[in-house]
Amino acid sequence: MRAPTLQEALFSVKSFAASMLALYVSMRIGLPRPFWSMMTAYIVSAPFAGPTRSKAIFRLAGTFLGALGAVVLVPNLVDSPELLSLGIALWVAGCLYISLLDRTPRSYVVMLAGYTCALIAFPAVDRPETIFDVGLARVEEILLGLGCATLIHTLVFPQSFAPVLLSRLDHALRDAQHWISDALSPNGDERSAQDRRKLAADITELRMMSTHLPFDTSHLRWTSNAIHALQDRLATMVPLLSAIEDRLLALRELGAGGVSLRWNALLDDIRTWTGAHRGQAEPGREVALRAQIDALTPAIGPHSGWQELVEVNLAARLRALIDQCAAVQALRGHIDAGAHGELPAAARDVRPAGSAALHLDHGMAAMSALGAVIGVLAGCAFWILTGWPSGSVVPMFAAVMCCFFSTQDDPVPFIKSFLRFTLWSVPVSALYVLAILPALHSFEMLMLACAPAFLVIGVLIARPATFGKAMPFLFGIAGTLALVDTQNADMTGFVNSTVAQLAGIWLSALVTQLFRTVGAGFTARRLLKAGWSELARIGSGERAPSVTEFSARMVDRIALLTPRLALAGKQQDLPAADALVDLRIGLNMTQLVEARAQLGRSQAALWPLMEHLSQHFEARPRVNEDGEARLLASLDNALRSVCAAPPSRGQRDAATALAGIRRDLFPQAPPYQSSPVIEKEIR
Repeated sequence: MRAPTLQEALFSVKSFAASMLALYVSMRIGLPRPFWSMMTAYIVSAPFAGPTRSKAIFRLAGTFLGALGAVVLVPNLVDSPELLSLGIALWVAGCLYISLLDRTPRSYVVMLAGYTCALIAFPAVDRPETIFDVGLARVEEILLGLGCATLIHTLVFPQSFAPVLLSRLDHALRDAQHWISDALSPNGDERSAQDRRKLAADITELRMMSTHLPFDTSHLRWTSNAIHALQDRLATMVPLLSAIEDRLLALRELGAGGVSLRWNALLDDIRTWTGAHRGQAEPGREVALRAQIDALTPAIGPHSGWQELVEVNLAARLRALIDQCAAVQALRGHIDAGAHGELPAAARDVRPAGSAALHLDHGMAAMSALGAVIGVLAGCAFWILTGWPSGSVVPMFAAVMCCFFSTQDDPVPFIKSFLRFTLWSVPVSALYVLAILPALHSFEMLMLACAPAFLVIGVLIARPATFGKAMPFLFGIAGTLALVDTQNADMTGFVNSTVAQLAGIWLSALVTQLFRTVGAGFTARRLLKAGWSELARIGSGERAPSVTEFSARMVDRIALLTPRLALAGKQQDLPAADALVDLRIGLNMTQLVEARAQLGRSQAALWPLMEHLSQHFEARPRVNEDGEARLLASLDNALRSVCAAPPSRGQRDAATALAGIRRDLFPQAPPYQSSPVIEKEIR
């Protein structure tokens, strides 16, 4: 093992100091299970102060709710073990379901409330009259652990979260700028779809990380809204850049070389402007760029051809790209000012889309909740049938494991890894419980005895490569110390407790494998279907989301889809679909809905088109050739109707959206024609 870095060593020492402080206070005031405080201090500790403080608050709220659930359920159902088991199982499952519908770190509150109820309730069923005292003691132990961790990590060499978040933010901005440069350059590097989706993953990761920002120790915490708004702008750039690349390709396919040359000077100017370093861009340059776009945009009329419509769509997407880039530059400046304690008033009024725009899968959440119910009930049945005194630990750990790994497509490998490293911790736990602790007679000796193992584990937790191995090892040791009465421990009690822990983890793996495990291909299909269903709802006339909200949600789906497509490989039953194309179509459909109200009589042709679009996406991934032909004819008919409408902003926006939908859905179709001959064929 390599020597720890200064940051790793500092984190380990601070975490150990917090755990020892929590343990000392717990022992001093006579709490029944002081090692819960010690374990909590390690659980909430993070290398940065912001995540530590946020996890502490989330854990306190979750522990309080879980204790409240135990206090309500146990006294009322203790005379019926079956009903009590079912009540706790449903509580765990309900909390897990709700937590999976909030994909930010805040979900930890509700998830923790679920399995904390099991941790408090099951050991107290033999003495239900003590449930309030047990719940109160647990809240106090947890409060001490997270309070000490927050205190140490906030006051002792606090590590701000700001530099890491700003570095990730600037990395995403650089990726976006490189994509802009490639998209607008005729000789730009051809980046793969995987590279394009990487930006989507960066945006989603930033959205999750910035949840901790309000709890940071730096001035950056006041810029939370501006950072979320900047993420929204980046998400909106994804369909714009993808559309610009495709429209330039379409012009080249049409043989419009001369037309493309007319745009080259503008594209060079935009590339230069977006590539300028912060503060070096020419003030007001975006106004001149918009004027250049307007000068190059063809007029729309009854005889507009496919080439002109593609140019109109390209112009609209370039104009929107300039708007987004200008907003990003302004927001990045606000964030810099806020980091130095001078947040502009304009940045305080920003209203980002927020976590409500993220993709949610109610079906997978329900499946995970079902797995938790079965796991807890199976553990309770084993406990009741065997009458094992330590059997309560089995459903407790089954609940914890079913919740911990519920976000994975296949949690079984993670649970098995947790089981393996927990098993490796057993000799160390036995050494402490049976040999070291009985021989100690002062807290100073206890602290010295714990230091070698826990300081090393703290270093391993600080390393991303070993975090997944060190945490189960820590849980194994600290969990055993918390569950066993260390003052009266013997070999029989230790073995019973340890075997019950391992049995609970093994049971969760078995139940998960039978009732919850899905493949990457299954989840990928659900993600694609979710996008198609949302497009179908937009076409059916339901309230269309804003462009910002839709872009954020689809970009999030792309980020979730990318690794699963890689894992699924070339499965024959996995639809070959490009989520970036779906994102562009959604952008155009949303714009079409907004423009429809301004078209007057010309919007009549849009109603059958929206119905056909809804039917098309509702049927995906099935392909109906007759339906495709009707949809293409409906698109062309709508284009003719809109092009013949009186010139207005609504006409231009509708024509832009229709041209984009046609190009995205039917890239290989013959070019659109405005001739009346085709109108006869359509009728």
